[in-house]
Amino acid sequence: MLSRSLRRAAFHSPQRPSLTPRQGCRRLQSSSSKPPAPVQQDPTHPSPLHEHFIQQTTVAIDFFGRFLKFSAIGLVTVSITTWTAFECAHQYVECAEMAPEQDEEVRRWQWDLEAEKWTGGASGGTDPALGMVGRHLIRAAWMAQNWGTGSNSSAIASNASSGRGAGGLNIVEARLEYAQEFLRTALNIAEQRMESGKLKPQTIGDLLSRHANVMERMGTRDALVEARLEYERIWASQPGKGVLAARTALKLGDINSQLGDKEDALAWWVRTFQLLQGKASAAEPGTSLIPESIPSEPLAQRTFISTLISLSAFHAMSGQLRQAQAVEETSLNLLRTIPQPQSLNDASPPQALHALYILHRSSLLSIHLAEVLYALRNKPVASIEWLTRAAESAERVALTLTGLPSVHPDAPQSKIPHPPAPETPLVPAYSKSVSMSRPARGLLRDSRRTAAEAWSLIGVLTETSSAPGAKERAVECYERALGWAGVGADGPGGIGKAGEGMLESEWKVLWSNYVRARDAVLTQAKK
Repeated sequence: MLSRSLRRAAFHSPQRPSLTPRQGCRRLQSSSSKPPAPVQQDPTHPSPLHEHFIQQTTVAIDFFGRFLKFSAIGLVTVSITTWTAFECAHQYVECAEMAPEQDEEVRRWQWDLEAEKWTGGASGGTDPALGMVGRHLIRAAWMAQNWGTGSNSSAIASNASSGRGAGGLNIVEARLEYAQEFLRTALNIAEQRMESGKLKPQTIGDLLSRHANVMERMGTRDALVEARLEYERIWASQPGKGVLAARTALKLGDINSQLGDKEDALAWWVRTFQLLQGKASAAEPGTSLIPESIPSEPLAQRTFISTLISLSAFHAMSGQLRQAQAVEETSLNLLRTIPQPQSLNDASPPQALHALYILHRSSLLSIHLAEVLYALRNKPVASIEWLTRAAESAERVALTLTGLPSVHPDAPQSKIPHPPAPETPLVPAYSKSVSMSRPARGLLRDSRRTAAEAWSLIGVLTETSSAPGAKERAVECYERALGWAGVGADGPGGIGKAGEGMLESEWKVLWSNYVRARDAVLTQAKK
């Protein structure tokens, strides 16, 4: 039975081939010796790694492409905006700041003849024959002179001289240095184009006048020498008659005086008087340098008065005190003969500005006369009287130009003048005028300076007096001088630092005088 069962089990079990050890090793060896065949890739379906590399490269190229595109758009936009702003500024100067005067009343008082000319002639602006570069240079000079350079430094080193030799290194205002460089280049362009015959007749003369004016304002000796050479060229191109020629002669006299050429200065001033009187011959020996009458035209009157101021200062600084006194007294008498409006409020702005100009120049002559009288050993009372007149006249000019009342608004019955307001701007009638804005600003600056100088000198003479209350009066004078000479950092009327037209050294002298007098009064009060 057992054997039968075993046979049945063997019959039903599956037959499996048996492998000997040698056969198994041979089969393993044969299978390992033949590597599997590589999988063939379809070129139309890249691998995942290849797809990832292509995707990253595409993203990078797209990023840099957009970056370059937007950078180019931004650069073009900034360039167009900058160029548009640049050209708009130049066109504003061309059409607005250099526009011709249209007000007939301004022309009647000849403020248009005194305005700066920028080669455009009667149509204003600049001469088209100078080309784009030349016209842009002239406008850039105007911007530098009137708007500044935009840099933090207001003064730079300059070696500006005649441009033909070695000049010394000087510290000048940055705006003046840039302006003279622009004008010098524009003048070179104009001289090169002069042969074409397309330049306007006045172009060279206007550029010479503007450049000479900037060099004169620099004040260095090299700059003054260059200014004299250019004014001499202007004089040679003029017909030698009329008020414009007289103004050139006045400039030459002032520059020669600053350079120490006294005889040439006197000769040019005498020629100025002759031109204003319509005379061509020289003055006879022994006759007075000052004519007996004053011209009738407004510009001729202003030129005449400026020549009187120059002549007065020349005699006083040369030690010729008697001649200076005679010039000042004669000049003041001549100024009184000029008809003045009964009320400045009823006069037109051009007429009022002319009257204020004469009033301020009379205050300068009064200061000159007060100083000469004191130097001639006259009593201080006479000098204080002239200085008081000068201070009151100068204050009236400044208050009128700024539209402020002459007395304090809170106390209309008080005789105390309105407190100084050195930061108050010009009234719109003058600040918005094409021809009157510049002379009005200069007159306002000079009147504030004159008022400060007059009150300071009154304080000095009063402080030395032994009269009761002299010290207190001197302190009041010094305070008022500081009020006109300084500007406040925290508000109008405050005393903080030297104002426009006031040198820092002069401000320090005023402040030291005030502190000394104030301390003396406080010490006296404690006793």
